[in-house]
Amino acid sequence: MSDSGTLGGVVYECMRCGTQVTVEELSRLPEIKCICGFRVFRKARQPIVKQLKAV
Repeated sequence: MSDSGTLGGVVYECMRCGTQVTVEELSRLPEIKCICGFRVFRKARQPIVKQLKAV
């Protein structure tokens, strides 16, 4: 739906269907539930992987 990098907003993803929802969209709903009816969300990770230099 929206880009995960917009203004530092946290994006959550439905565990069943994978629909991505922002915190603002979840706060507008009367209950925390996906459009598919599932109530379990996880925080979506950014696609960029951090690489560390070996010591």
